Amino acid sequence: MNSRMFFWLSLAMSLLAACSDSRLTTGGVQIRETSVNGVPMHYEQQGTGETVVLVHGAIADYRAWDATRDAIAAHHRVIAPSNRYFGTIAWPDNGGKFSMQTHADDLAVFIRALNVGPVNLVGWSYGADLCLVVAVQHPELVKSVFAFEPSLTTFVTNAADRKSISTDQQQAFGAAFVASKRGDQQAALRPFVDGVNGAPGTFDQLPASVQTVLSDNARTIPLQLNAPPPPAITCVDLGRISAPVAIARGTSTRPFFRIAADTANRCIPGSRLVLIQDGRHLAPVEKPKEFNAALLAFLSG
Repeated sequence: MNSRMFFWLSLAMSLLAACSDSRLTTGGVQIRETSVNGVPMHYEQQGTGETVVLVHGAIADYRAWDATRDAIAAHHRVIAPSNRYFGTIAWPDNGGKFSMQTHADDLAVFIRALNVGPVNLVGWSYGADLCLVVAVQHPELVKSVFAFEPSLTTFVTNAADRKSISTDQQQAFGAAFVASKRGDQQAALRPFVDGVNGAPGTFDQLPASVQTVLSDNARTIPLQLNAPPPPAITCVDLGRISAPVAIARGTSTRPFFRIAADTANRCIPGSRLVLIQDGRHLAPVEKPKEFNAALLAFLSG
């Protein structure tokens, strides 16, 4: 084999190996695939340094972090997975295994597979729930937690707060649940997004790219609305978390999320309550500069 043939063969093999491992997109973002508990999981990777795992919320996937990823990747190695059933790939089954515990188990296995030791977990809404569950069930995997507006409320015991949560959840999700029961998930999408943000017209005011992500994941709405009960995480359980924790919320968020965030903050000794001024549940995309600044301040601290 002459030197020129060897060069081209080596180049072709290198490109083939790169393509089998990841797909490099603009901005240095790598899209990768791995197997977690026998199910394919796609994730984004960008940056170098300490590992930060971004965990998306309901009716979303790793693209939910597009307004945050670059800012964090300038200082850290960012990993953003799409949870089982989310994203645009085919479901591995009929959705029957959809649950918070399933997703928390997947996240724990995924973190172990990274083989980088404890990671900084950042979660938004349902993703914040998963981060808290993993921190309780697998503390050895967690270096810190930044939980923005968790929806988990199993640790809320105050009777008045429980009543407020029930009433507010009905107001937030009632219209979406009715549309979803009819089988029209795209029709359920607007009331779901508007309801969760507590502001009519929210969906129509979001950037087109964000609307696309939400629309692509509308098929998960019935799974979310009919999911089995979450893990029974108590205030005592949260109190055992020894890693640094920040519980964040917007100052204009719904009572449902305000109560969940404030209670979680009280349950975790030494946790920090971070407030996004005038922010609502969609602050990471509505107020990305403020959200990113708060997250970076926590990570650097």
